[in-house]
Amino acid sequence: MHTLTESDLWRKLCAEALGTAFLLIGVVGSGIMAETLSNGSVALALLANAIATGCILYVIITVLGPISGAHFNPAVTLAFYVRKEISRTVALGFALMQIVGAIVGVWLTHLMFELPVFQLAGTALTGVSQWVSEGVATFGLLFVIFGGLRSKPEAVPTLVALYITGAYWFTSSTSFANPAVTIARGLSDTFAGIAPSGVPAFILVQLVTVVISIPLLAKLFSK
Repeated sequence: MHTLTESDLWRKLCAEALGTAFLLIGVVGSGIMAETLSNGSVALALLANAIATGCILYVIITVLGPISGAHFNPAVTLAFYVRKEISRTVALGFALMQIVGAIVGVWLTHLMFELPVFQLAGTALTGVSQWVSEGVATFGLLFVIFGGLRSKPEAVPTLVALYITGAYWFTSSTSFANPAVTIARGLSDTFAGIAPSGVPAFILVQLVTVVISIPLLAKLFSK
């Protein structure tokens, strides 16, 4: 780790907030549009939602990666902190800005689609199957990120985008794998929403998975 200037830190924090805001605009906005246009087909809506999310992920990681590392996810930030690649101050700042950016992104999406800005989701996602799904989704995301950084760093934006697009379909929870996304989606009673009652368990599983995964992935991808 090297010492950051105040200007560098603010650039990184702004990049994390902006990127996470665009991520939620992509997730929630495409969910609203997909549900509106899919004529009642949940499968078609999910496909559109997954593709749009993968697309925005590729864009924001590619554009903002050189500035902040493109975490856009407190779980990913925690992983880099556990690996001692960022300081506690940076980790806390990133997590705060990711959560703020995610919430602002949801509110902006509601404004774009002429929906009430302040909402609470009503879709209940809870139970062992959902928690296991979030553990698998989070481990898979970390596997892709750190495996990609080890083998082909320039491919990480593509790898993450493809992984999340696929994980929308092969996980029962549709692969939140991100505490900031989970919190923000609890504030949108739309296609991508999750009832606030299910949010704490999702976040707990995501963070515990990080702590368990990092030592395993460090051994797997050791140089």
